[in-house]
Amino acid sequence: MEHLLQALLLGLVQGLTEFLPISSSAHLRLVGLFFSEPGSAAEFDPGATFTAITQLGTELAVLIYFRRDITRIVSKWFRGVTGKIPRTDPDVRMGWLVIIGTVPIVVVGYLAQEQIRSVFRSLWIVAIVLIVFGLLLGLADRLGKKQQRFEEMTYGHGIAVGVAQVLALVPGVSRSGATTTAALSLGYTRPAAARFSFLLAVPAVFGSGLFELVQSFSDPGPYSLGETLAATVVAFVVGFVVIAFFMNYISRRSFLPFVAYRLVLGVVLLVLLATGVVAA
Repeated sequence: MEHLLQALLLGLVQGLTEFLPISSSAHLRLVGLFFSEPGSAAEFDPGATFTAITQLGTELAVLIYFRRDITRIVSKWFRGVTGKIPRTDPDVRMGWLVIIGTVPIVVVGYLAQEQIRSVFRSLWIVAIVLIVFGLLLGLADRLGKKQQRFEEMTYGHGIAVGVAQVLALVPGVSRSGATTTAALSLGYTRPAAARFSFLLAVPAVFGSGLFELVQSFSDPGPYSLGETLAATVVAFVVGFVVIAFFMNYISRRSFLPFVAYRLVLGVVLLVLLATGVVAA
């Protein structure tokens, strides 16, 4: 029962934080501290299988929520490739933007696996990037022109946002936070920035999730298949609700609450690290 409750809590955290610009990886890292054995030097790890499957659950929420956009873009992209419609069609271009924008994180994620699993997981780094990228998000949200629409995304801008997505490999940065910050700084509206951010994440997260899933069958981790599936259902349901809330929220309001939350969390974590309450 204890393991099931832990799994459900991790699934809840995954669903709540995956799509908000506050870093799901940082929150899962911090929640894991509470599951560590008292006096043990070893940090609790839910396992690659658990993490991969629950991430697939949250991305399934993206596929369902944006199903009309994704179906239209994929359909038109194939028609554009085969010459049935002009390649200048906005949806054809968007298909290429998602593909091209995914390349940077695939390359860096593959080449920097060792650093991602070790150096970048230091809580000092997590605390610092929570603060730094929170400030950057706040500046981009305040100073960005917020005039360009989703359909006006250019190849140059798409590549720039794709490069920004690479920063999400560091826990604390936030995939949606980095890509949204980049899009806002390039002059896109809040809904356009978030929409492209979610669509851009689909191939990257599904790809990494399936890769980790295949690689981790020999190490299932502390949770049974049933517990992992239960957590995935929670992550999917909560993630879908969060996407709906977030898209409605940013169409009317700013990112200021998320910026403030990142700053407070980062400062609190720095204090806990400096006083020795939490080990890095």
